[in-house]
Amino acid sequence: MKIMVVGGGGREHAIIKKLRENPKAEKIYALPGNGGIASDAECVGIGATEIEKIRDFAVENKIDFAVVAPDDPLVLGCVDLLEAAGIPCFGPDRSAAIIEGSKVFSKNLMRKYGIPTADYNVFESASEALRFAESSDSFPMVVKADGLALGKGVIIAESRDEALGAIRSIMLDKAFGESGNRIVIEEFLTGPEVSVLAFTDGKTIVPMVSAMDHKRALDGDRGLNTGGMGTVAPNPYYTGEINRRCMEEIFLPTVKAMNSEGRTFRGCLFFGLMLTPKGPRVIEYNCRFGDPETQVVLPLLKTDLLEIFIAVREGRLGELNIEFSRDSACCVVMASGGYPQSYEKGKEIFLGDTNGAVVYHAGTRLENGRLYTSGGRVLGVTATGATLSAAVARAYDAVKAVSFEGAHYRRDIGKRALEAK
Repeated sequence: MKIMVVGGGGREHAIIKKLRENPKAEKIYALPGNGGIASDAECVGIGATEIEKIRDFAVENKIDFAVVAPDDPLVLGCVDLLEAAGIPCFGPDRSAAIIEGSKVFSKNLMRKYGIPTADYNVFESASEALRFAESSDSFPMVVKADGLALGKGVIIAESRDEALGAIRSIMLDKAFGESGNRIVIEEFLTGPEVSVLAFTDGKTIVPMVSAMDHKRALDGDRGLNTGGMGTVAPNPYYTGEINRRCMEEIFLPTVKAMNSEGRTFRGCLFFGLMLTPKGPRVIEYNCRFGDPETQVVLPLLKTDLLEIFIAVREGRLGELNIEFSRDSACCVVMASGGYPQSYEKGKEIFLGDTNGAVVYHAGTRLENGRLYTSGGRVLGVTATGATLSAAVARAYDAVKAVSFEGAHYRRDIGKRALEAK
């Protein structure tokens, strides 16, 4: 089979490595891919949002199956274009991808169908939002841009001044462009956060092993929010009983709600959950594999990924028995110095012996046989182990074998999870 994977980050590298395990995957193209992905697939210089060019490439190269991984092309309708051209795809169509593309849509969906989430208000006018924040005594307060914002469109405002600043930044200064035309202001929830990715064909939903993300840039969960500085799986806070509740109260109701709206979701549905004292609540939905959660979830998957993708697309997910290893996994993200603010690119990367740990490439480029940094999050160093402590130790040992000028990474990935055990 000729397979095409749209995207060029660490998530896509993890997907491609897993797809390569199937002998049917004779040829894999990555659009656009990156320096590290080039070792596992043929990289093609077409951007992930150039959806017409993606379709044309797929048709010209007689692609047998496509995987659209990032949020932007999914929300733009890349799957719709490919399917219309006769290319079978894994990923939701445009009508279903709105579950991530619009926070207003997803919050209203949850309210309409009784899916537990934080209380909220929607604002289309900056003056009304500012008046609401001015008169509120409920802080911290969460301010969210409606549309996609590279994972950075959510601001937790600790005070009234911070809330007013967040509203002005998103709605008046257009920090996230058109994504900030509408905002959601919601109550601040407390409790452990859990990421659960799930395969669904719109009839059956199969949650993957749970994960714990580490969003803040600095140790001790300090510093600015990032796209994720590391992950561990499974998440010790996510017990069998909580999984049962989530299946009954959140997972199945979400699939049914999307069907009722005529927006059947087929692909990977990501649930960002908060385990509050009152029970699990949905913080956010994503319409695709999370990054860097994918880098710890897929190494634990025992069932063939390509077979799952094809079954989801054909509506046969219920026929599969999907299994995960009982091991644990840890991913430490190595980022450019200064990330998530300004940072330099073009630093040469040196990869030593990582002793069996996998280095997923996120922001790298290949030039004359040498690897260089080309983004904020550069690498995801991932190791598995029979215990979480073993996986964490192996990941950090592997990090010592990797270097580039200004490399920044957290030294406490997994610490919270280990303390919870």
